[in-house]
Amino acid sequence: MNLKETLNLPQADFTIPMKAGLPQLEPQIQARWEEQGIYHEIQRARQGAPTFVLHDGPPYTNGPIHLGTALNKTLKDFVVKSQTLMGKQAPYVPGYDSHGLPIELAVQKKLSDKKITPTVPELREACREHARHFIGVQTTQFRRLGVFGEWEKPYSPMNANHQAEVIRIFRRLVEAGTVYRGLRPVMWSPTSRTALADTEIVYKDHVSTAIHVAFPVKSDPDGLFSGLENVFTVIWTTTPWTIPANQACAFHPEFTYELAEHGGAHYLLVRELREKVMAALDMAEHTVVRSFTGAELENVIFAHPVFGRDSRAVLADYVTTEDGTGVVHTAPGHGREDFQTGLKYGMVSAERAAELCPVDDRGVLTAEAGEFEGVYYQKCDTVVVDRLRELGRLLKAEPYHHTYPHAERDGMPVIFRATEQWFISIDHDGMRGRMLEALEGVKFHPESGGKRIKSMIGGRPDWCISRQRPWGIGIPIFYGAQSGEPCLDPEAIEFAAQAIEKHGPDAWFTLAPGEILPEGYAHPQTGETEFRKETDVFDVWFDSSCTNLCVLEGRVEPEWGQHWPADLFLEGSDQHRGWFNVSLITAFGAKGAAPYRQVLTHGFVTDGDGQKQSKRLGNVIDPLNVCEKFGADILRYWVASVNYEDDVPCTDELLAEAGDGYRRIRNTLRFLLANVADYDPESAPSLHPLDSWMMDQVDLMTAEVLESYRTFKFHLGMRRIHDFCANEVSAVYLDAIKDRMYCDGADWESRRSAQRACRHALLTLTRLCAPILVHTAEEVYGRIPGAKLASVHLEIQAAPGNLEAKRARAAELTQLIHEVRHRVFNELDQWRKAEGVRDTQDVEIEFSLTAAEEPMRAVMQSLGDQLPILFKCADVRLGAPGEPTKFARTAYEKCERSWLRRADVSEALFDGQTVRLTARDRRALGLA
Repeated sequence: MNLKETLNLPQADFTIPMKAGLPQLEPQIQARWEEQGIYHEIQRARQGAPTFVLHDGPPYTNGPIHLGTALNKTLKDFVVKSQTLMGKQAPYVPGYDSHGLPIELAVQKKLSDKKITPTVPELREACREHARHFIGVQTTQFRRLGVFGEWEKPYSPMNANHQAEVIRIFRRLVEAGTVYRGLRPVMWSPTSRTALADTEIVYKDHVSTAIHVAFPVKSDPDGLFSGLENVFTVIWTTTPWTIPANQACAFHPEFTYELAEHGGAHYLLVRELREKVMAALDMAEHTVVRSFTGAELENVIFAHPVFGRDSRAVLADYVTTEDGTGVVHTAPGHGREDFQTGLKYGMVSAERAAELCPVDDRGVLTAEAGEFEGVYYQKCDTVVVDRLRELGRLLKAEPYHHTYPHAERDGMPVIFRATEQWFISIDHDGMRGRMLEALEGVKFHPESGGKRIKSMIGGRPDWCISRQRPWGIGIPIFYGAQSGEPCLDPEAIEFAAQAIEKHGPDAWFTLAPGEILPEGYAHPQTGETEFRKETDVFDVWFDSSCTNLCVLEGRVEPEWGQHWPADLFLEGSDQHRGWFNVSLITAFGAKGAAPYRQVLTHGFVTDGDGQKQSKRLGNVIDPLNVCEKFGADILRYWVASVNYEDDVPCTDELLAEAGDGYRRIRNTLRFLLANVADYDPESAPSLHPLDSWMMDQVDLMTAEVLESYRTFKFHLGMRRIHDFCANEVSAVYLDAIKDRMYCDGADWESRRSAQRACRHALLTLTRLCAPILVHTAEEVYGRIPGAKLASVHLEIQAAPGNLEAKRARAAELTQLIHEVRHRVFNELDQWRKAEGVRDTQDVEIEFSLTAAEEPMRAVMQSLGDQLPILFKCADVRLGAPGEPTKFARTAYEKCERSWLRRADVSEALFDGQTVRLTARDRRALGLA
């Protein structure tokens, strides 16, 4: 018999191949989960437990997922699974955003290519089919990532029951008095012909034509300019297309304005900018003849530079001395601050809407723009500028590089345009202040997120919630057929919700008012019984903002339960101005409280150069390709290895690094699993000191990992698991017990003690890895001997107790392993190089302990014959205090079974042959 055959070598049936084969293995595991109904089994297992609810921010269904979506959804899965691991019931209802312009435009293009002009119901059905297709695509892709949830029935604002609840939430806002219809400047997309919200805007580099324009004094009732001729004020603007809509020139009441004379003309400018502006206008040689405060100029009337009509001097605190001239061209129909000034001075009224904003929904100037009628707004950079030059009112025109608002969806510039829209008032009943106060009680991860959203809530305007499109949830408002008066009656809104529940999501668009309202219904204000319907739809962000109430209050699907408010919202950092923001507004309007207890944000995924990954740049990594090449667990490991609070780079090289880290953990699990193949977990062998130390180390590591999961610091938890596998387990423990595991008798207590510690480490590590490495943990768990649950994802990892006692108990051995052994090994390496010794088993070591290390003497003695094993040498002795470490070649013979050099090696007869064996090996072989 070969001596090797007498060893307790790892059993191949219970090892995990290092190549893993995750792309092939993971779908097999997922098929078992599908058959098992794993998500619902987890929910049943946690019934009655404390809940933790993460509310899913809905991804948009206009295409497959990308790496940023995968990062987001995987982080959410980490949260849900880690909370489940810690014993919570963590239901997860995924959702999708399916309304809005991108889907509508994509569908219109497809229909246009087929030369089809659809009716509104036909267009809506085509949009619905488009969205349903990508809901199916994204659901399949999310599940391939190993994400658990209510995938059979995700929420979607397309569904009739969900739409009805959105309408009822709108009714609650109406009842609270926060909803109004008003004439306001909104950001308008001329290319999409609809209003946009701040959340739908991105700021991009843009080149505008900047102009200095002279406005002549028309009337000077206070005689400020008596005796002077050719008096002008000068404005500066980067939007020449708004000049036709000018109504006023704004001055700061407290600034000093100076009248500068040059060439017989007089120019009124703010003192701080006078020299700079006059120099730019080639009028550096000038004389200041008079000065005034802004307040003194309020009664002056200037003439419009083209039309000659009144452009009055008004006072405004938003005027600055940072740029321009200190005099602000004011067009109330084209700016929020301008509009407020227009209200203050009585320039604004619904009857003057066309005059205030002489630009139609296509961005084309209307008849109210006089001679500029029919000009596209961007061409005004030429047409209006040329006309001002012709009239002698243009002082300067030049290109101006700056950031300018663009529509996020199509990347085209937007304009400010005063139209009648539906709004939610942010300041009604002090709501802004109450929201800011409520945010003080929300925990933000990172903390800077709290400051960011507070700043945005503090400075944001009222929310424009209407869109001029057919694809969306219709705003359920009736108008008197004769009066045009909107009917803000909660009862009428409820009838609209009931119609959708009964007739489906297109009911608002296909039914006549009389088919929605009961017979004899009269307008509460006018008494009318004939009505027309609002044709606008809700901003898609309004749909999204309602999801927390729709899903968590339990009205849409009662079986989901009532879980409002959410324990956590988790989205990208851009959602401080988006979903976090609008969800807060809607929740406060409907319930007077924040919809979340905690808010977590992550950064964007970038390439190796720090550029945000995008299809346009061609620098994207497809997460499904990663799954097919490496496996979903490698992608999940990458997500868990980065500090998601910042933007995170992802490249093929970084994914390969993630694979290396993953394999370190996998290989550790592989060896642990091989070590416990023949272990009966019902046995309870007494523990060797090194095995007791390992069990304590496992518990201390567990406490750190669970704390990282509780605080959503998954990268810290994954790093701790990885380092524990690499250091305590692989580099120390598995190496130290290898001799016992292979060479001791199979049933010896010394071997069973090590197996007990190995199983504790294996089962604990498998549980802790389960939220991250979902497939690998399941694969390992199914091979761990002993009674188990149907899935690792049903397991609970309790927080270990008595941590301080365990830390104190393990302190001396920890110091021996990580400090003394490390010190001795460093010296040994130098000695071996000098002496030409290759194998440390050929060396005897003698070292002394310092006074601080003296308490570990008892620990070293308790290790007995395992002390040389720990130091990987033939023998270890303690020298006299203060003596230097000594190394010597050993004279001990080498055991032919264990390959150890020991003092008790002697010859024995085995299988008819003479062999050299230690006393331990002779006993293991049953030899005398």
